[in-house]
Amino acid sequence: MAVDHTHAPVLEALAEYRRTGRLSFTPPGHKQARGADPAVRQVLGDAVFLGDVLASGGLDDRLTRGRVLQRAQELMADAVHAEHTFFSTCGSSLSVKAAMLAVAGPHERLLIGRDAHKSVVSGLILSGIEPVWVEPRWDAERHLAHPPSAAAFDRAFAEHPDAKGALVTSPTPYGSCADLRAVAEVCHRRPVPLIVDEAWGAHLPFHPELPSWAMDAGADICVTSIHKMGSGLEQGSVFHLQGDLVPPELLGMRADLLGTTSPSVLILAGLDGWRRQMVLHGWELLGAALDLAAHVRVTIEEIDGMHVNDRADFCGRGKADDFDPLPVIIEVDGLGITGYQAADWLRGFHNIETHLADHRRIGAQLTHADDHETTGELLAALKDLAAAAPDLGPAPQVEVPSPSGLRMAQDRLPRDAFFGPAENVPVAEAAGRVAAEMVTPYPPGIPAVLPGERLTEPVLRYLRSGLASGMNLPDPSDPELDTIRVVTSQEQ
Repeated sequence: MAVDHTHAPVLEALAEYRRTGRLSFTPPGHKQARGADPAVRQVLGDAVFLGDVLASGGLDDRLTRGRVLQRAQELMADAVHAEHTFFSTCGSSLSVKAAMLAVAGPHERLLIGRDAHKSVVSGLILSGIEPVWVEPRWDAERHLAHPPSAAAFDRAFAEHPDAKGALVTSPTPYGSCADLRAVAEVCHRRPVPLIVDEAWGAHLPFHPELPSWAMDAGADICVTSIHKMGSGLEQGSVFHLQGDLVPPELLGMRADLLGTTSPSVLILAGLDGWRRQMVLHGWELLGAALDLAAHVRVTIEEIDGMHVNDRADFCGRGKADDFDPLPVIIEVDGLGITGYQAADWLRGFHNIETHLADHRRIGAQLTHADDHETTGELLAALKDLAAAAPDLGPAPQVEVPSPSGLRMAQDRLPRDAFFGPAENVPVAEAAGRVAAEMVTPYPPGIPAVLPGERLTEPVLRYLRSGLASGMNLPDPSDPELDTIRVVTSQEQ
């Protein structure tokens, strides 16, 4: 039966709510903006408050007999060739935890690429799942990790045949992609499910020139952040399911365990409207974005001292299997500066925000919302940055270890280390101790230190030198990283 994607059930129900002038004696307490602070209304506008209603007992009736959210989720599933779709207003940080909890339980093993986001590690801490880390493919020249290969997952399953499934991140925040079809085949020979953290891949199903997306590649569960490469609001996430390895009611239970009982209708409306936009206009919009990205890449490459990472840099033997060109990753070390310096200069002098910054790169994320005007401002700013770079001073050195030096032994479960007896010790005395906290350069949010890992001097030097150079470390208990939280000496 044909599905009518011109409809957006959440948006239509919200419009009907406003048209009928429903009078609410329920939360939210601002009562359609009437009670909101005038200064807040002036900044946010009343449309925000007018769209902020209860999902049940507001947008839908108290028994959700209108099936507003269910119909919106069914349309989303159809749009991306999934069997089931779940909306989340708590971001993909919740969605990926729900997926993990639906596949493995306390003290059960799950194969996970070590380039996973900190939300995955949070899921390990909350669940007690035992991670079996699968090594990414490391580009030692560029100091960059690409998703693990299917062969690496196959070897890990051979060593841990009791593993309940696997989790891979693809695309990475840098735009490099795994061969998801091959990884799914490795999992299904067991047969166990594959979870794909595709937070950066919301756009992939909607244009043939983009890398293959998880559901089409045979993954069982896929987690997608609509607010990243789509046009949803922040915290808007969906997770999709297909096949019979994970029951949909089980995945729904796990999501309900973690999710809010007060979902934001504003965020739900953004998810619903984005699906309609992509089904009706995605090919055209994303085609224009790809053409724009190609122009931007060529122009940046002509700026002395800058290099744009492209398919030849990211893909090939021992590297990634595919490449998304919309995250424009720019090496600036040829200017004698760090990505941290470049990002700060662009914000301070041109009011331009870059997505990510590391010791040698910045990332300029392009989407279907960009045009020649926005990218023209970016290109002009980058040319000015190249001219200003000699006056920014020598780049502080970040002591990046070798690939083997970055990896530390997992001494115990992340959950046990995080919740067990712990103490703060000076970083100079921390080598050899077991970490009791995460330490995560952000963005992109891949932890350098996990609870339960035995700390080494090269990783500690990397983090201390990175912090001194402008690296953002939002999660350690000591923001200055003079001390670090470790398992007590009696527990070592």
